[in-house]
Amino acid sequence: MPVESLPVRGAPLHFRLLQQYLLLLKKYPILTKSVTSGILSALGNLLSQIVEARKRSKNGDTTSEIDAAGATRYAIYGLLVTGPVSHYFYQLMEAWMPSTDPYCIIKRLLLDRLIFAPGFLLLFYFVMNILEAKGWDDFEKKMRRSYWTALKMNWKVWTPFQFININFVPVQFRVLFANMIALFWYAYLASVRK
Repeated sequence: MPVESLPVRGAPLHFRLLQQYLLLLKKYPILTKSVTSGILSALGNLLSQIVEARKRSKNGDTTSEIDAAGATRYAIYGLLVTGPVSHYFYQLMEAWMPSTDPYCIIKRLLLDRLIFAPGFLLLFYFVMNILEAKGWDDFEKKMRRSYWTALKMNWKVWTPFQFININFVPVQFRVLFANMIALFWYAYLASVRK
């Protein structure tokens, strides 16, 4: 019995969006992942600002306006760093540690958690410092004050998600999966870096 596929025009909106995303992912994988990373990074920053504003208003403080420049910095970071770096990292991980390796599950997790996570977090601090037009002294101060705390939190929060991501999510969807988790992670980082 032949199966008919639904025409794109008659499908629900969420199905059409998914279909369009998959098409773009196939045609332009790095650009699609980069744009998605930029959008979700900016949304994470905006989420952080909204949560902070609600906390302040509950304490009777005046709420400040949304910092569009902060969201823009996160969008730039996601677009230029998170998307491309994550894409290549997951591709290289597949090549270096194929699923046929009996220890690939452990090797992938160790590579991600002990090498990639500390370096990527350091890169985040460094690039954000540049985007904020701050000097080296401010970078060192933020690193001393919050890097180790953020890295320990990264290991606590990200390890189970990355275990799933690098071992069970198809490689073309790993950046998207990580971006969905990062939506909330960037909200945390935006508050801890202040």
